[in-house]
Amino acid sequence: MIGTDLLSTETIPRDRQALEGFLQQLMSDFPRLDLHEYVAQQLHSFREEDSVDRIADRMILDALERVSGEEPDWTFVASRIYLLRLYGEASRHPFRQGKPYGDFYELIRGLTESGVYSPLLLEAYTRAEIGELAMMIRPERDHLFTYAGLRTLADRYLARSREGELYELPQERFLVIAMVLMSREERERRLHWVREAYWALSNLYMTVATPTLSNAGKDFGQLSSCFVDVVDDSLQGIYDSNTDVARVSKGGGGLGVYLGKIRSRGSDIKGYKGISSGVIPWMKQLNNTAVSVDQLGQRKGSIAVYLDIWHQDILSFLDAKLNNGDERLRTHDLFTGVCIPDLFMEAVEAREDWHLFDPHQIRRVMGWSLEDFYDEKRGEGSFREKYAACVEHPELDRTTVPAIELMKRIMVSQLETGTPYMFYRDEANRKNPNHHAGLIYCSNLCTEIMQNMSPTLLREERVEEGKILITKEPGDFVVCNLSSINLGRAVPDGVLKRLIPVQVRMLDNVIDLNTIEVPQARITNQKYRAIGLGTFGWHHLLAVKGIRWESEEAVRFGEELYGEIAYLTIRASMELAREKGPYPLFAGSDWQTGAYFEKRGLREEPWHSLAEDVRRHGLRNAWLMAVAPNASTSLIAGSTASIDPVFRREYSEEKKNYKIPVTAPDLTPETGWYYKPAHEIDQRWSLRQAAARQRYIDQSQSLNLYVRHDIKARDLLDLHLTAWKSGLKTTYYLRSTATEYLDCDSCSS
Repeated sequence: MIGTDLLSTETIPRDRQALEGFLQQLMSDFPRLDLHEYVAQQLHSFREEDSVDRIADRMILDALERVSGEEPDWTFVASRIYLLRLYGEASRHPFRQGKPYGDFYELIRGLTESGVYSPLLLEAYTRAEIGELAMMIRPERDHLFTYAGLRTLADRYLARSREGELYELPQERFLVIAMVLMSREERERRLHWVREAYWALSNLYMTVATPTLSNAGKDFGQLSSCFVDVVDDSLQGIYDSNTDVARVSKGGGGLGVYLGKIRSRGSDIKGYKGISSGVIPWMKQLNNTAVSVDQLGQRKGSIAVYLDIWHQDILSFLDAKLNNGDERLRTHDLFTGVCIPDLFMEAVEAREDWHLFDPHQIRRVMGWSLEDFYDEKRGEGSFREKYAACVEHPELDRTTVPAIELMKRIMVSQLETGTPYMFYRDEANRKNPNHHAGLIYCSNLCTEIMQNMSPTLLREERVEEGKILITKEPGDFVVCNLSSINLGRAVPDGVLKRLIPVQVRMLDNVIDLNTIEVPQARITNQKYRAIGLGTFGWHHLLAVKGIRWESEEAVRFGEELYGEIAYLTIRASMELAREKGPYPLFAGSDWQTGAYFEKRGLREEPWHSLAEDVRRHGLRNAWLMAVAPNASTSLIAGSTASIDPVFRREYSEEKKNYKIPVTAPDLTPETGWYYKPAHEIDQRWSLRQAAARQRYIDQSQSLNLYVRHDIKARDLLDLHLTAWKSGLKTTYYLRSTATEYLDCDSCSS
């Protein structure tokens, strides 16, 4: 490790002899690298008139040019040099008194006074406590970062001035997050929990969601990843929802929006026939919101819209992201998802007809909403009964198309744009542990969230004493509170039992600390206290363990591992309920009745005892696990994204104006055999792994499917049928070799 004597303002010498000694000390940690040529090159390029930054940049670039599958550790050489640049930049700030990791209290006080930090830290902790916590900072843990990880963290998440001046260093960001998330714990145990949270974060055993990583402790932004809203079929509801979407997007959240209640094109409005323009114009409005209301100035808003496969507007919806056709009907900046019942997949497989309806006409004629039903069991249930009633009713208009033709339209759109996402609504609701309190209409921006949702309704608007008073009935406006385990580090180090309780506590505390502008989201957040503990680094872990992706061993290992994670997560939430009380709607839930465990066949020990403990003491959180995409935070942690295979063993991470060479983590001649690229993997093995995991995940997983652009239609159809039959609730992008995709930063955790 680099000695603390190098943690000074001028870390890189500006004379040849000192530079040579510096390089020798720097490189002593990397015995596998051929250092002689590199050192000689730096000495040859050295010019006394060069600035420290110029010398550092040249050293970094020369190190990055050497990054390869044979010598991946050059990324750590580049990271160390860049780290010293960050130390030098931070040390120039007057709060630090010339030291990189200096007086932590003075840093907090200075950044609070300058409006970068919120007053929370100084209000919650005494100077003595802050001084005690500062003693736990471990600068040497900065050496865990790859160059790409450190650069991503520094560019996007560390606190800076408006002019770009660096205020924070990595370990300070981790400690600030830990202090914020544990600030309301009981005083006698609070410092203990801060230490545990800092331990988990600084060792890169876990990551928090992107909004938490970026905003915790700062004087702006909120902490939750993404949100899901249901749009009511009324002008007021549509515009109110769009306003809520804008307010959430402004704070850095991504959105999933369910449009299935909106009447279709040609429907009547107040008895006037053929007036409604359908869902596409409202999608255009949301598209404009996504573009014009950016996320804290960092990126444009991210919105996914969902529609039922039986909705009359589904054909135009499926075309909305295509690159050809009428641009007035295109919404290129939205992501699309289709809500699919079992009955449709059965019709596809049997090559039967499928009928499209107007949801408004169904409500008017039938007296109920078709989207409010699902099949309670495989092959039978209320949705197929209500759908059959609609088909048989002579007064209902419908469009009849072969189900396989609709599926072809879905697959064509997926191959061209990567979307729509697939949401298997019956399975999602059958396995909903809180079906006693509501319905799941769709998923979120990244297809891993499955929580109750409903529209917010305007009940009264009146003028009283010169003021306009509006009364609304709040719907369930879903809030996603995410965090992920770094499997590639946490499992080999054997820390899951210590890690998961602190991680669940951190997530639960986000709920109470969050500042969300939309009132119904705040109400929903408190009512369910839902969290989404997820994972990344699955391929990293398989490679380290020497397990091939396409193997029965990988399927079994995944089932055992996620069973352990689920058990520890449920137990941690149960212990929190004993300490702080269960979520308000626990009574009547599948958690309380034990049906959650019964439905998944978890009857043996230790599950039986856990079910009894949950019934007796309650559960703190209504939903517990969700596997998000977490592309950016897994990069920071130096591991592979989510549950995905690596795209390549070696690639370039593209930023706005530069590229960073990256290799698969822990790449060696031994592990390289286990890093089979994603598009070369038989996706049926990925589906089998996902099905084994899904048994233990109460929500869902952001499962990408990787296919070649020339895949045959029957093979792609087989993948979708397999996913549905395997009991998956969603699939995310279809990643073809012909298409590039934007990763979801909102759900990154």
